[in-house]
Order: sequence, then structure tokens, then C-alpha cells
Amino acid sequence: MGKGGSLGDGVIKKILLSYTYVAIWIFLSFTVIVYNKYILDKKMYNWPFPISLTMIHMSFCATLAFLLIKVFKVVEPVSMSRELYLSSVVPIGALYSLSLWLSNSAYIYLSVSFIQMLKALMPVAVYSIGVLFKKEGFKTDTMANMLSISLGVAIAAYGEAKFDTWGVMLQLGAVAFEATRLVMIQILLTSKGITLNPITSLYYVAPCCFVFLLVPWIFVELPVLKETSSFHFDFVIFGTNSLCAFALNLAVFLLVGKTSALTMNVAGVVKDWLLIAFSWSVIKDTVTPINLFGYGLAFLGVAYYNHSKLQALKAKEAQKKAAQADEEGGRLLEERESEGTDKKSESQN
Repeated sequence: MGKGGSLGDGVIKKILLSYTYVAIWIFLSFTVIVYNKYILDKKMYNWPFPISLTMIHMSFCATLAFLLIKVFKVVEPVSMSRELYLSSVVPIGALYSLSLWLSNSAYIYLSVSFIQMLKALMPVAVYSIGVLFKKEGFKTDTMANMLSISLGVAIAAYGEAKFDTWGVMLQLGAVAFEATRLVMIQILLTSKGITLNPITSLYYVAPCCFVFLLVPWIFVELPVLKETSSFHFDFVIFGTNSLCAFALNLAVFLLVGKTSALTMNVAGVVKDWLLIAFSWSVIKDTVTPINLFGYGLAFLGVAYYNHSKLQALKAKEAQKKAAQADEEGGRLLEERESEGTDKKSESQN
């Protein structure tokens, strides 16, 4: 009885921990998005410098990652040669810097709710680029699902009250670069047996991103910042904003490490709906019925895609277990045959 009770307690504890990790990730992701919107929006904090904000994030995250790996030794660094860094990490860093720059720029022109709706195109972009680079096989039913997601986002865009073409282009560009980065991680790192968790990823990628962003910053934002003599660096605002961005990476590490990437995808859907509700009720962004209908259609497509991925993973895992069982059975059979041969030899002697 006690054993059953302890087992039940263990399961309950595991479930509660999983929900805690999900809640922490949703809260931090929610906070970073709203905080970035607050800083960059001209009607709020009015500091429309997305490259500068991204560079502040990267320098802060790189410094903390260095301290965690080299000083406090909380996380083990990954062995990486200079050639591997230049051929694999640098291209990924370039894509990441472009993704962050464009996605942060979009907050200046678009509402939080509409940005979340556009982000529903991420599976479409990842799948399409995966097919292009031959990392995904082309399947008619999957492509049909991708088209349904795209249609849903198009309807949501059609119903957007404050549609801004430049803002949409920036966000779509961010999605394209982020999707390419995810596929490149598979090609350049995962295929070589290298796995980077969010901390080691920041340790290697953040300095690279900072350098890439430095070039456009010098020509695009530095001249404007020089003319803005009234601006003073607010350590509280930018410090807490950067800390939230770094904490979000830690939360990703916990969530994926203790649950699964699929759990994170499902949690992301919950977060998107919460952000849409927050954007409408608190920030007072306009969310139209057509918006919601379009995003609802896209949401169903994304949900079906996640479900298909889960089924594929389960089938792969079952196949792997079956192969291991067959291998184990064959080994036991060989051992028994060997024992029988030895006993027969002994009896003959």
C-alpha cells in the first residue's frame, strides 16, 4: 500500500514539476515579448532602436553564459575547433542576429496580437526549408496542412485593423531567417553529433550575433542615437529586460530537458492565446472577428502538425524498442545455445 502511495506521490510530483516548468516558460516568454514591445513602441517607452536592444541582450547573455560556464562551471562547455566554429556556429549566428533584428523591429509597426498570428507560419517555413535542403521528405498531406495554416494567417492578416506592410515584411523575414537557422542547426551541428543547450548556445552564438549586428548598427542606429542627446541609458529598464531574456533561455533549457520539445510547442500555443487576450484587453490593440477566425484556422493546422509529429516520434520509439528487444532476444538465444554446447562437451568428456 505504502509502495503504491509513494509511486502515486512521485507521479503527482513529476506532473506538478512539469506544469511548473511550463508556467515559468510561458510567464518569461510572455514578459519578454510585452517588455520588448513596451521599450520599442513609439507610444510607450519610445526607444525605437531594435538593433541596439538586440545587442544589449546579446552582450548581457554572452557575459552571463561565460560566467556560468567558465567561472561557476554550472554547465560543461562543448569541445569545438576553430574550423567547426567558423563553418557551423558563425552562419547560425548570422541567421540568429537577422531573425532577432527583424522580429524586434516588427514591434514598432505591428500589434503584439498580430505578430503572434504571423508567427503561426513558423512550421510552414521550417517544413518548406527542410524540404528544400532535403532534411524533410515532401508529403502531400503535410503540404496541404501547411497551406491551411498559411490560409488561416492570410485571413487573419486580411482582418487586421492596423495592417502595416513594412511591419509584416519584417516579421515574415524574421520567421524565414529563424526557420533557416533551425534547419541549419540540424545540418551543421546535430548531424555532426554536437548538441548545444541554451547556455552553451549563447556562449558560442551570442558574441557572434553581437559582431554581426555591430555593422548595421554603426550605419543605421548610431547616427540617430548621437543626435538624440536627451537619451540616457536606463540600467533598470534595460537590465531587467536583458535579465528576462536570459532567464527565458534558462527556462527553455528546463522545459525541454525536463519535459519535451513537443510540450514546449503546446505551451507556445497557450502563450500565443494569452498574448492575444492581453494585447486586446490591456494594451487595447484591436482584435477583429476575422483576425480570430483566421488565427483559429491556423491554430488547428499547427495543432494537427504537432499531433502528427508526436505520432511519428511514438512510432519511431516503438520501432527502436522492438529492434532492441529482437537484439536482446537474439543475444539470449545465442547464450543459451552456447551453454547447451558447453554442457554437451562436458558430458562427452
